[in-house]
Amino acid sequence: MKRIRLTTAEALAKYLVAQKIEVDGKVEQLFGTCFGIFGHGNVTCFSQQLKNIEDKIPTWRGQNEQSMAMAAVAYAKANKRQRIGVATTSIGPGAANMITAAGVAHANRLPLLMISGDTYASRLPDPVLQQTEHFHNPTISTNDAFKAVTRYWDRITHPEQLIHSLPHAVDTMLDPASCGPAFLGVPQDVWGHTFDFPECFFEEKLHRIRRPQPEACMVAEAAELLRNAKRPLIISGGGIHYSEASEELKAFAETHNIPVVETIAGRATMLQDNPLNCGPIGVTGSDSANYMAGHADLVLAVGTRLQDFTTGSWSVFRDEGLKIVSINVAHFDAIKHRSVPVIGDARDTLPKLSEQLQGVRFSEEWTAKGVEVTNEWKALVTKRITPVEGDMASYAQVVGAVNRLTEEGDTVLTAAGGLPAELAMNWQSKQLGKFDIEFGYSCMGYEIAGGWGAKIANPDNDVVVLVGDGSYMLMNSDIYSSVLTGHKMIVVVCDNAGFAVINKLQNNTGNESFNNLLKDCRREVTGELARVDFAKHAEAQGALAIKISGMHEFDEAFAKAKAADRTTAIVVDIDPNAWSKCDCWWEVGLPKVTRDDRTAKAVADWEEKRMYQRPGV
Repeated sequence: MKRIRLTTAEALAKYLVAQKIEVDGKVEQLFGTCFGIFGHGNVTCFSQQLKNIEDKIPTWRGQNEQSMAMAAVAYAKANKRQRIGVATTSIGPGAANMITAAGVAHANRLPLLMISGDTYASRLPDPVLQQTEHFHNPTISTNDAFKAVTRYWDRITHPEQLIHSLPHAVDTMLDPASCGPAFLGVPQDVWGHTFDFPECFFEEKLHRIRRPQPEACMVAEAAELLRNAKRPLIISGGGIHYSEASEELKAFAETHNIPVVETIAGRATMLQDNPLNCGPIGVTGSDSANYMAGHADLVLAVGTRLQDFTTGSWSVFRDEGLKIVSINVAHFDAIKHRSVPVIGDARDTLPKLSEQLQGVRFSEEWTAKGVEVTNEWKALVTKRITPVEGDMASYAQVVGAVNRLTEEGDTVLTAAGGLPAELAMNWQSKQLGKFDIEFGYSCMGYEIAGGWGAKIANPDNDVVVLVGDGSYMLMNSDIYSSVLTGHKMIVVVCDNAGFAVINKLQNNTGNESFNNLLKDCRREVTGELARVDFAKHAEAQGALAIKISGMHEFDEAFAKAKAADRTTAIVVDIDPNAWSKCDCWWEVGLPKVTRDDRTAKAVADWEEKRMYQRPGV
């Protein structure tokens, strides 16, 4: 066996380059991009090796470890989990900054390879700069914190461990059933240690995404349940996107005449003009979808983990005899909530299920009711998104304008705060995919960083980022990253002067406004309330910026942003009290003992609707 002596850093870089994936018949680098901030623990050995392979895997410099890893997450999502981004950091605070991004990847079942430095394996220099010392266990470092938010975790204390660890890390990230982030911690001295690696370890490896096939007996059981249903409903989740099963979903629904509703992750899995698409379900959904869920006697959940915002904390389903069939590649998700699990890839499973249902076509009356309630929702959306002269802009109006002005191939992206609900509730899908609401972890700060990563994945089309003032303040430095690296975005900053959506929840649950809106924050000064000039701030980072006074100026500003040669921010003031509403209950954790009438009434109102929450789920 031929061997080659390499350092740990050399071997790691060489292995990453050797990993390829076939996407639509084209062979590409599996690890298509890398984000790095160098410091103690990854600069002396690993940075040079990344430079040596930058013609294959380009490395971009982020401004913050959290945001650059979130850019890598968005990169993977934009590539439908078929290509993976790498993020590398120093030890200590550099690594710790990335933990939140790991949570985003973990909650959303997205691949992310994180590589951080660690303290010295020899321990001879201890305690070193940026080392957190644990009196009872010297093996613990900051990197151990990643164990809670990764699918695969390892500390490389000998270079030869890469032979075992790297294939397992890659397989974890590529397996649709276990997909999530992987973490490798490498002590500072180990980076430079050598081993005589077998050359075959670095041979080109061509990967393909697995498509697990369902058991015939489970498909038959699911078909029997469907055959006996009167009012079946499909819940389309994000797994439809990753399986590339939109056409199969459409064909299955149309063949058997079954209405479809979408989760947040499953938005834009079916075009909005399809009469079977009854809109988004759940807390951030539509009354039309929730009506259909409330009257369905069987739910076919495809590629969804049935999160509480989808199910209204399990209150949207009202039929006492409801049956759930779950098609999912992940056993963990397929068996949830007493469902009949069909463990398999959506694109391959739906046609197999359809074969078992030959000749079965469900009630026209049921689908006609779906069309009726969906048209009512669409009319409500039209009302929400239409500006009223003299009124301050609303989130819904911004969403409607972006919906109208974006072009084929453009991606729209948002995350935490009020925008996910407003986007999910009001968006009318004109194209499949190209729609990213990070709501698995609901992570403030994902928006601008994610926009940067999505643009790297889709360089030929615009990425439109919708971000609130709160998230902007938390994480905005990748405006500069996008200008520095030449990845133009359109960033729409919606300024409602605080954390307005949480203020809404605070008030709706009987609490007084406190510490959310800027005007309700504690100040030790009097006089005019200090406000951020977001346009000037974006300009200071090298972007273009346009501050508009209302929606009557939005179209012109958006056209200028479209024509611009670099990232452009459009800043608009938003009414903090103008919200799209959906009649859906949600568990929010209220006090069992109340001390005032206001809170008592809120608790009583909330508890009144608990009767719909399904027991035993």
